Amino acid sequence: MAFPDRSRATSYAAPHGTISMARANLLENRDKLLNRLGKLRPDTPRRWGKMTAHQMVCHCTDAFRNVLGERATARVNPSGPIRARLLKWLALYSPTRWPQGIKTRPEADQEQGGTRPGDFDRDVACLEQASHRFAQNLAAVSARPHFMFGKLSEREWARWAYLHLDHHLRQFGL
Repeated sequence: MAFPDRSRATSYAAPHGTISMARANLLENRDKLLNRLGKLRPDTPRRWGKMTAHQMVCHCTDAFRNVLGERATARVNPSGPIRARLLKWLALYSPTRWPQGIKTRPEADQEQGGTRPGDFDRDVACLEQASHRFAQNLAAVSARPHFMFGKLSEREWARWAYLHLDHHLRQFGL
């Protein structure tokens, strides 16, 4: 069952300019995301959730490192093909923003198995580097299933990466 891409005519105004949701992916918007990341400070207050700004940086880095296969992760267990496709469509193509307060996987949770924050500037540089490695290795990444959505194309992984970083940058008002 194929789901229509309803995001084609959808755009939203963001603090960093208007972004077309249909084109919003890491490959085309990485510089804009990194510019927003550059405005983050260790004491930037969150708008929702529990993570500090520094924990968010490590969380996003861990997410990239997990899908690159650089860190051990729990076994992939999509909840069935129909539910996985529905969740994938809602997360990647629905014209709504990701919900706030979704519990993260333990290996990307800085209070559980995720990387503990160290030096803020060094951790931001690690996130920038991880996003670059991710963008350069999309073919290899697309061979790995997403833990919730199952198989993703290179385009879908690039979309996921954009939406994940955008979600957390908005969490801190960026």
